[in-house]
Amino acid sequence: MMKIGDAIPDLGGEAFYKGETKKIKLLDFKGKWLVLLFYPADFTFVCPTELEEAANYYPEFQKNNAEIVSVSTDTVFVHKAWHDTSPAIQKIQFPMLADPSGRVCREFGTYIEEEGLSLRATFIIDPDGILKAMELHDNSIGRSAKEIFRKLQAAIFVRENKGLVCPASWEPGKKTLKPGLDLVGKI
Repeated sequence: MMKIGDAIPDLGGEAFYKGETKKIKLLDFKGKWLVLLFYPADFTFVCPTELEEAANYYPEFQKNNAEIVSVSTDTVFVHKAWHDTSPAIQKIQFPMLADPSGRVCREFGTYIEEEGLSLRATFIIDPDGILKAMELHDNSIGRSAKEIFRKLQAAIFVRENKGLVCPASWEPGKKTLKPGLDLVGKI
C-alpha cells in the first residue's frame, strides 16, 4: 500500500476520456499535481454525486496545474455507458480510469478483495510523482470536492513556501505557521 512520501508506480490502463477510450499512465501526469478519486462502482448512488461535484470543480483544479483521474474497477465500456446515460456523469471532462483487474486499486490499498470493488479514497500527488495526501473511508460516506481542492491548495502552498505549514482549515490568503514561531502574515 502507498504511504505518504512514496513515489507513485508507473501504472495505468484504459480510460474513458473526452468521448474516447485512451491508454493512460499515472506518470503521464508528471509535472502536474494529480488527484486520484477512487470509487466503488459506476451506476451507484453516492458516486455520481461526488464525481459531478468534482466535475464542477475541475476548472479550478486545472487553473492550479492539477489533473483529476477517477478510478473504479469497472471497464472502460461501463464508464462510457454511464457517461452516455447519466446527466451528472456527462459533466465529467477528466479521465475515468478503468481498473477491472484491481491492479491500481491494490497498489494504492483501496481494493476490497471480497467484493472486487474499491474503497472510496482520494490521493493527492505532487508534480514529482510523490504522494502528499490520502484519505480512505467507508463507501457509504461521500467526499467533498471543495475540501479536496482546499487540501490541494495547501499542498501547493507548502511546496512553494519552504519552511511554512498550513494550520487547520487553511485557505489561500489566511495566516500560515512557521514551526517554532507564531502565525505568519497572510500569504
